Amino acid sequence: MRLEVGNIFIKDIQFGGKTEVKDGVLYINKDELKKVAANDERIASVEIYLAKPGEETRIIPVKDVIEPRVKVSGPGGMFPGFIAKVDTVGEGRTHVLKGTALVTTGKIVGFQEGIIDMSGPGAEYTPFSKTLNIVVKVDPIEGLHQHEHEAVVRLAGLRAAAYVGEAGRSVEPDEVKVYETKPLLQQVAEYPDLPKVAYVYMLQTQGLLHDTYVYGVDAKRIIPTLIYPTEPMDGAIVSGNCVSACDKNPTYIHQNNPVIEELYARHGKDLNFIGVVITNENVTLADKERSSNMTAKLVELIGADAVIISEEGFGNPDADLVMNCSKIEAKGIKTVLITDEYAGQDGASQSLADSTPAGDAVVSAGNANEVITLPPMKTVIGYPEVADVIAGGTAGSLKPDGSITAEIQVITGATNELGFHYLTAKGF
Repeated sequence: MRLEVGNIFIKDIQFGGKTEVKDGVLYINKDELKKVAANDERIASVEIYLAKPGEETRIIPVKDVIEPRVKVSGPGGMFPGFIAKVDTVGEGRTHVLKGTALVTTGKIVGFQEGIIDMSGPGAEYTPFSKTLNIVVKVDPIEGLHQHEHEAVVRLAGLRAAAYVGEAGRSVEPDEVKVYETKPLLQQVAEYPDLPKVAYVYMLQTQGLLHDTYVYGVDAKRIIPTLIYPTEPMDGAIVSGNCVSACDKNPTYIHQNNPVIEELYARHGKDLNFIGVVITNENVTLADKERSSNMTAKLVELIGADAVIISEEGFGNPDADLVMNCSKIEAKGIKTVLITDEYAGQDGASQSLADSTPAGDAVVSAGNANEVITLPPMKTVIGYPEVADVIAGGTAGSLKPDGSITAEIQVITGATNELGFHYLTAKGF
C-alpha cells in the first residue's frame, strides 16, 4: 500500500467569505462551518473561534483535536465509517492543511478532558499550542445521555474537519511525502538482511467513555488485527475518548502517529518495517488474556524480530501492556514499551500498576502527577469551571483570578504515550 501525503503549509487562519487556501492563508467561512458542524438535531448550539500560537487564550474542556485532511485520490475518503463509506483507506494521495487543527470543546462530557493554553507555561506542555486552531464549541440539547453527548461532539468535529480539509483538495502541496508498505512476503524479501520490526498499537477501549473507533467500529468489539501503517493517516482510527488529557491520543495524533513516522524514516536503512497490529485494552481478565494471546500470535505469525508497543491511558491498561510484553518476549521477540508514569506528585510512588522482568526496554513519556500553575488568560473558550473536576484537577484548582493549579494530567498531550509531546529527560 502506497500513500502520498501532500503537506500544504498554512501560515495563518482567518475568517473570510469563502473557505479556501490562498497564499498560505486558510480562510474559513464561519457560517458555512457552523452549519456543517451543527447538522444534528441533538445539537443546541455551535460557536466557532480561532486560537493562534502566542495568544493569551485557553481552551477548556478539550474533547478532541483533528487535523483537516482530504482524500484526493485512491479508495475511500476521510474518516471511513463516519464521514466516508467504509472503504479501506491508506493509499493514493491525501492533502493535509499542515499547521492547522480542529479542536472541539463545549459542556463537559466526562471528567477526563483537557486544557490547551496558547501561551504561558502550559503551552510548553501541549503540541497544540503550536497549531493554528479552529475551535468548534458544541453544546447539546438538554437531557442527552453522556454517551450520546460524546457521539454528538465527536461527529460534529469530524464533519467540521472534513469540511475544512476540502479547502486543500485542489491546492498544490508544498511537499509530498511517500509512505509505502508492501504485502508481507514482498516486504520481507525487499530487505532480507534487516531486522523485521512491527508495531503493536494499543487502543483505549475500556468503555464508559473510554473508546476508540476503527473504521467506525468501537474497537472493544474487535480482536487484534493487522493493518497497513498508512491507514491511520486517512482517519481509519478515531478517538472517542474522555480519558486523562495528558496521555489520550486525539484523532490528530492517530493521523500523525510519531511511532509510525519514525519507523518509516528508518525503513530500509536499519530496519524493515513490516506492519502494524492494532489491539484493544480490556477490563476483564478473560478479554485481556484473549487479546494479548492474539497479539503475540499475530506478531509471531508475520515473523517479526522485534516490536514497539505503545499504551494509551494508565492504571488498568498497564496490565494489557505487561501481558503483551510478556507473551511476545516469551516467543523470543524483542520488545520496547512506550508508556507514561503516575508516580505521585513527589515522583516516589510506583509508576505503573503492573510490571514484568521481561519489560527491560521502556521509554517513559513523563510523570503525569507533576504539578503546574497555569496563569489566567485574557480569553477563555469553553467552561473554565471544569478545572475543578477534570482529571488532574481538584476542588479549588480554579482560582478567583482565573489561574489554575493542577497536575499536568489536565493538559492535552502533556505525557502522550506515542511521544507526540515536548517532555524530555536529561542525564546527570
